Amino acid sequence: MGNCIPVVSASPLPDTSSQCSLDLSEIMGNRSYDSSTTFLDLTTIPDYDAAPCHNQYCPLFQRVAPTFLAITCAAAALSTGSLLVALAKRPHAWGWPQSQVLVAQLAVATGLFAALLPSVAVGIGQGWRLGTGLCRLTHLLWHWSLFAQGLLVGSGSCSTVWCRWDPRSRRLAVAVWAGALLLAIPAALASGTVAAPETSCIRRSVDILSPVYLLHLALCLCLFLLLPVVLLVATLAVPQLRAGWEPGIGVSWLFFGLWVPYGVGLAVDFLLHTRLLQPTCGTFEHFDHVLGLSEGLGVLHCCLGPAALLAARLCRRRAGASGSC
Repeated sequence: MGNCIPVVSASPLPDTSSQCSLDLSEIMGNRSYDSSTTFLDLTTIPDYDAAPCHNQYCPLFQRVAPTFLAITCAAAALSTGSLLVALAKRPHAWGWPQSQVLVAQLAVATGLFAALLPSVAVGIGQGWRLGTGLCRLTHLLWHWSLFAQGLLVGSGSCSTVWCRWDPRSRRLAVAVWAGALLLAIPAALASGTVAAPETSCIRRSVDILSPVYLLHLALCLCLFLLLPVVLLVATLAVPQLRAGWEPGIGVSWLFFGLWVPYGVGLAVDFLLHTRLLQPTCGTFEHFDHVLGLSEGLGVLHCCLGPAALLAARLCRRRAGASGSC
């Protein structure tokens, strides 16, 4: 899951935005690269009139990504474990807006996300050897955790339903997790394995304009871009929501803050693939690095999110005792 492989372009022109590129972990991207080619044949690209375009992202990705994911997984295990211990030892110390019910579900979602990182890292370094079924299952669980976290943060930002664990909050929890699983299905259907030369598990094994990928892309953009914008506008526009805003809510919004850049990157990536934006040599050489960094920033949510929630709780408890944090 992370080897540089050729993919089929939906455009009749050479896919210059992806011929030498790869997302952060290929569980989240499917950019392509022919390892036997170090530059583009400019005679086939009439709008490129500069020197050959070089893209060194794939070799860099394959060197850095496994180590990055391994370290992130270890940090996520430590921070999520600490958060769960704090929840178990002092369950009644968690109140709105970081209620025990909401924090526990966020911890489960980030734990699910982090649990997938070892297989992703091994797949990048040694090739994906678990088969197409497990590849799609990994994508399904990966995006299930992301959609669940987004819906949990969104519902916690505009409602006090998570203040207690009662029939109302239980029904909402079932709806959130079932809805997130449903929203993650297109990610599984659009993913798959490709062997060139080693088997890789990629996010997009279908055409860029296929309905299943377009649905998956639309859902990701709704989660990473539209949802935080709508919540922010609603909070500013509705007096009741604005009056109920607590500084602690901003801690859970760290999830959106880390993934918004990647959402923008996905939108630009689609525009480049479909030729709605014409890539230049500079775009070709640098965009993959930007997209990879933004994706890496999003992945960090699984270790930074639980740590931030725990730190905010400790800070609030000290503030209650001393009057300052």
